[in-house]
Amino acid sequence: MKKNNKYFKGGKNYDKELLHTPSMQEDFTGEDPWRVLRIMGEFVEGFDTLHNLGPGVVIFGSARVKEDDQYYKAAVETSKLISRGGLAIITGGGPGIMEAGNRGAIEADGTSVGCNITLPSEQVPNPYQSISLQFRYFFVRKMMFVKYSVGFVIFPGGFGTFDELFESLTLVQTDKIDHYPVVLFGSSYWEPMIDWLKNTVLKYGCISREDLDLFYITDSPEDAAEYIFKMCKQNGYLK
Repeated sequence: MKKNNKYFKGGKNYDKELLHTPSMQEDFTGEDPWRVLRIMGEFVEGFDTLHNLGPGVVIFGSARVKEDDQYYKAAVETSKLISRGGLAIITGGGPGIMEAGNRGAIEADGTSVGCNITLPSEQVPNPYQSISLQFRYFFVRKMMFVKYSVGFVIFPGGFGTFDELFESLTLVQTDKIDHYPVVLFGSSYWEPMIDWLKNTVLKYGCISREDLDLFYITDSPEDAAEYIFKMCKQNGYLK
């Protein structure tokens, strides 16, 4: 299989190295135990930096969205409204929707957290972060999203955004976290997926009818923020 060079421009691929299955000929004992220590270090740094953050809301979405895009503008406005309501904003720290989320928090004088990731193609952190963390491993970074958030707003995105969306829904569905609000922003983008969930996945019996109530869809920054506030009050995170 030919490697797509767009994603391999130099730099270390830490997750791939970690997930590599050693062959019988490889001596993995010299590398993996040290990786465990590095992983522990990332957890300690993240926990130490964010333990006084207070409740936050994660904004997920595509890194490829440009500043003039309708969803970028909506993410800025949604982030401003949530920040003014007293909640921190947490993103993946990169461009696109992540930048828009951090930007809205900064423009509202709120707390703006960027959980950046080291990639082979080298993600450049956006400049709108009052707290900035750098992670090697996706699963450590994803832990920080979940541990320090009380809600998720999911804007249009690709594979990474889908991963974050369905992980959030799975954690709520399986009661691994409280019933945090999960907002899907952009009905025209998400409705084909919701139709598939209703007409195929539910019909086949792979989810229950109640699982379709685990998310809320909207096209309005004001509505998204109000839903987040309502659910956070119900869960005891806001007065």
